Amino acid sequence: MAPSAITPDVVPTVTGTGKSRLTKADHGYLDTSNDVVADYTTTEIRGNAEILTAASTKTYGDWRDDFFKKGYHVAKGAIPRERAESYRQRMLDWFANIASSVPSVSDKAFSYDDRSTWTQAHLPMMMKGGMIINYCAAHEAWAWELRSEPGVIEPFAQLWGDSELLVSFDAPNVTLPGRTDVPWSPWPHVDQSPTRKGLACVQGIINLSPAGPKDGGLLLYQGSSALFDQFFAENPPRAKVEGQPGQVDFYAFTEQDVEWFKQRGGCKLVKICAEPGDVIIWDSRTVHYAALPESDIIRTIQYATYAPRKLATETDLALKAELFRKHEASTHWPHCNIWGNGKAMRDGRICPAERDEPIEKPEITDTVLKLAGLKEY
Repeated sequence: MAPSAITPDVVPTVTGTGKSRLTKADHGYLDTSNDVVADYTTTEIRGNAEILTAASTKTYGDWRDDFFKKGYHVAKGAIPRERAESYRQRMLDWFANIASSVPSVSDKAFSYDDRSTWTQAHLPMMMKGGMIINYCAAHEAWAWELRSEPGVIEPFAQLWGDSELLVSFDAPNVTLPGRTDVPWSPWPHVDQSPTRKGLACVQGIINLSPAGPKDGGLLLYQGSSALFDQFFAENPPRAKVEGQPGQVDFYAFTEQDVEWFKQRGGCKLVKICAEPGDVIIWDSRTVHYAALPESDIIRTIQYATYAPRKLATETDLALKAELFRKHEASTHWPHCNIWGNGKAMRDGRICPAERDEPIEKPEITDTVLKLAGLKEY
C-alpha cells in the first residue's frame, strides 16, 4: 500500500515476525485489486460546497428543519412497499446467483435454507459481512431502477434545492443474520475527509427489509455532525491503519474518539428504524456504523447518495464515465471522491466469482444517463 505522510498517533501491535496484526480480515474491511491509499494531507479535495451549510441556516416548516437539527431523516414510503419487496427479492436472487459461482471448499452450494452455507467459503467477498462493492453489483438493473425511483431522488433534490443530480455508484448490502465466521466489531466512522469543512454531502440508504430495533440497520451518534470541525481542530487526523478503505472521504474513530463526542456534545447512539421502501438520509459528518441483525431477517439495502451535477468537475465526470463503462462501484460520494474499487480479492487473487458485466444489464434510460453524469440535463 502507498505510504501516508501523516504520522500515526497509535503504533499498531506487531507479531514476533514484525508484521502488523491490523489487516483487512481482522477489521472486516474488503481486500480489492485497488490498493491505493489516498493521503489526507496531499489528496486534492474537489467538490467542496457551501450549499448545504447555507441551507442549514434557513427555516422550512417541514422535515428539513429536523434533518438539519438532528443530522438524519427517514423519508417514509419513498417507494411503495410492494415494489420495494420486489426489488428485495431481485437483490436476494442476484446474491444467490453470485454465491453459486463461488468455488466452495465443501460439496455444498449456498442456500438460504441451509445456514451451514452462510459462511465466507460459500459467499461473495463483502465488507463487514454485508456490503458488496464488487461483482458489478453497483450496475445491476435492479440497482439502477432503485436509484431512478422518483421518491428516492426527491428528498435529496429538496435538500440541495436542485433537481439536476448525480448519483453514487454505490453498493448493495445483504447481511445474513447469525453468522459466526465474521470478525465483527463496531467501526465508528464518517464518510467525509477530515480536510473537508462544513456539510458537504448527505448520504442515503434505500431500505428494502424491515429495520426494527432488533434487525440489522444504521447506528449513528446523534449530534456528532455538529462537532466534526471541532474534533479535528483538537485531534489532527491520524494516518489510516493498513486495510482501511483507501478513498480520502473515510475516517475511522477509536473508542477514545467516540468518548470525546459523548463528553463534548452528549452525543447518543441511535438505532434508525425503517420499513421496506423508506429512505434513510444522513449528514456525512455523522459518526455511524451498522448493527448486525439480532433477528432472523436478512438485512437488504441499497446505498445511494445524490448531489448536484454542477458541483462535479470535468475530471470527476470523466472518472465517473470510466467506472460506468467498466461496471465498477465507486464511493458514497456522487460528484467527487470518484474512486474505483476494482475487483474483489480472495486468498490473494481475484475472486473466481468476479464478473466483467452485470448479470442483468440496466436499461440505459435518459434518467440513468443523467444520474450517471453521461448526459447533461
